[in-house]
Amino acid sequence: MLRGTRVGVIGLGYVGLPLAVEFGRQYPTTGYDINRERIRQLSRGRDSTLEVSSKELKHSTNLVFSTNIRALKRCNTYIVTVPTPIDQYKRPDLGPMIMASESVGQVLSKHDLVVYESTVYPGCTEEVCVPILERVSGLKFNRDFFVGYSPERINPGDKQHRLTSIVKVTAGSTPIAADRVEALYASIVNAGTYRAPSIRVAEAAKVIENTQRDVNIALINELALIFKRMGINTEEVLKAAGTKWNFLPFWPGLVGGHCIGVDPYYLTHKAQEIGYHPEMILAGRRINDNMGLYIAGEIVKLLTDKSMPVKGARILMMGLTFKENCPDLRNTKVVDVVRELQRYSAKVDIFDPWAAAAATQHEYGLKLVRKPRAGFYDAIVLAVGHAVFKEMGLKSIRGFAKKRHVIYDIKYLFPAQATNSRL
Repeated sequence: MLRGTRVGVIGLGYVGLPLAVEFGRQYPTTGYDINRERIRQLSRGRDSTLEVSSKELKHSTNLVFSTNIRALKRCNTYIVTVPTPIDQYKRPDLGPMIMASESVGQVLSKHDLVVYESTVYPGCTEEVCVPILERVSGLKFNRDFFVGYSPERINPGDKQHRLTSIVKVTAGSTPIAADRVEALYASIVNAGTYRAPSIRVAEAAKVIENTQRDVNIALINELALIFKRMGINTEEVLKAAGTKWNFLPFWPGLVGGHCIGVDPYYLTHKAQEIGYHPEMILAGRRINDNMGLYIAGEIVKLLTDKSMPVKGARILMMGLTFKENCPDLRNTKVVDVVRELQRYSAKVDIFDPWAAAAATQHEYGLKLVRKPRAGFYDAIVLAVGHAVFKEMGLKSIRGFAKKRHVIYDIKYLFPAQATNSRL
């Protein structure tokens, strides 16, 4: 434990809240967020993201929540964990980072430390955020205050790999600042820390973690498209290839969420800014971004092959969140499938016991059904691999369909021979 440390966490989403809870076990900690409803829920001991339990919130005895930026004034260590999305043109949207830096600048004092965890392109912390901190606070970087970077590695919905059990990469703007950042995280992370030689290296390490996964999944998606045309079962191919010790276990599917489907654009943005046009990364993004349209097209073909009209077809989409067993709806690519089927004038119902109806309506203007109607649907799409769907069993799921129907299993939940098609 570092004596005298008082922590402020800016942004209390999937990344910030677990961090605030852990620091709140040892240090006076203030969790700050501009979302008043979010603060009300947390103050009552409830986390709508389901990343932190009510018990964990209760045991974080030194943690308080606030929407008032002045409440951060008592802190001397600030950790920024706001989202870093992309805009409609797939360019980095640094708005949340800029606003958070302006907020911290208002309360920054001499000798304070500001650590950023949000995923950005290499150089962003020092090129974009630090000048804002200097301008708003009137203090001088690396003389009056210091900056660190420690990329988040939260995996929403994963109860095995959690904050304290994942090695934390750390970096600081000076050797002394690096010591301070490393010691701070080492005090709460059981798995240990890894000190990067610079903030830019730590930023780059984070952004390539998800870029690497994106490119690998894109390769498997492209292989699935090829094998489909060749009449070869992709699952059988992957199982056969997987018998080799160094074959990487990636599977085809939709690539959404706030990380894998977004982070590569931060790296490609910076690459293009310095005069390099990245080919493989952008090619992978194009493949993955178009998978929703491809899947919708396959469903249309299945209906057509059975002489079932697409216009007016009743289709049940099982799952909307971007991944299984998690309520996170950010950048879910299931929406692409829904929208494309609606363009064919199909009538799509969405059933997802993990998704919140209000958030679904707010984010996408879509409504959820509480329970699918029995014997009602022409097509059923298994879009997200929630455990609850697997537990229902295919026989129960077929009970939602008409006698003549098609089932498309995106997530390989059931044996290939039991469904009409899959990737």
